[in-house]
Amino acid sequence: MTAIQQRPIGVFDSGVGGLTVVRALMERLPNENIIYFGDTARVPYGVKSRHTIEVYTEQIVSFLLEHDVKALVVACNTIAAVARDKIRQLAGGMPVLDVIAAGAKAALETTRNNHIGVIATSTTVNSNAYARAIHKQNAQTRVFSQACPLLVPLVEEGWLDHEVTRLTAREYLKPILAEDVDTLVLGCTHYPLLKSLIRQEAPQLKLVDSAITTAEVTALALKQQQLVNPDHTGAQYRFYVSDIPLRFQTIGERFLGRSLEQLEMVSLG
Repeated sequence: MTAIQQRPIGVFDSGVGGLTVVRALMERLPNENIIYFGDTARVPYGVKSRHTIEVYTEQIVSFLLEHDVKALVVACNTIAAVARDKIRQLAGGMPVLDVIAAGAKAALETTRNNHIGVIATSTTVNSNAYARAIHKQNAQTRVFSQACPLLVPLVEEGWLDHEVTRLTAREYLKPILAEDVDTLVLGCTHYPLLKSLIRQEAPQLKLVDSAITTAEVTALALKQQQLVNPDHTGAQYRFYVSDIPLRFQTIGERFLGRSLEQLEMVSLG
C-alpha cells in the first residue's frame, strides 16, 4: 500500500447536486476516502459568464489539491461544459473525470437506434456539451436535448413523486419522445432522484444516470493508474461548502442517502 493510494478523491460541484455523485462513488468504491466541495454561496453557476466560472473552478481545484487528492471528479454539468480544459491543466497528470464525458460514453454504449435524448439545465443544453461529447465518439448519432429548468427547484423542494413534478416532467419529455429516442441521459445531478418518476412516464426509455456512470469511469481510471485504495478499515468522508443555507442539511441528506456528517464551511477567493 502506498501513501498516494490512500489519498482521497476530490469531488466538486456548484452546490448540493453533486452529492448524488458522491453517493454513487460510496457505493461503487466503498474503500475510497472522499472530499467534497459544494460552492453553495455562489450557486447557481448557470447564469454566470465563462470567465467567472473558470475563476471559481480554479479556486475550488486549488483547495482540493491542497488536501492531497489523487483524482478529481467534476460532479457539475455546468463546470464540466465550461471549464474541463482548465481543470485538466491545473490537475497535471492526475485523473480528471466528469459527468458529461461519463454520460456520453454510457449513452453510446446503451443506445440501439443511435437516437439519444438529453435532459439538463438550460446552461448545459445551450453549451451543447453532451452533443459534442457524443458526436466526438460517433458522428452518426442523433442527439435531442431538452432544457428542464423547473426540475431542479422541484427536486430541492422534495417533490420527487408529486403531481406537479410528474406533469412538469411529462411536458419536458414530450418533444424528446417524439424523436424516437431509446436512451435518455439525466444530464443534471439533481435528476437521478427523479428516476422512478421518469421511468413511470417513459418506461420504454433506458436511463443513463450521470452519477452512476461517473462512479464507474472513476473506478476504471483508478484501477488503470494503480490508485485504488486497498485499505478496508473504513473510508473517511469530508464535506466542505462555501455557505450552509438553512435547508442545506435536509436537501444534502436526501441527495446523499445518509446523514451528512463532517460538514465544514470554508470561504474561497
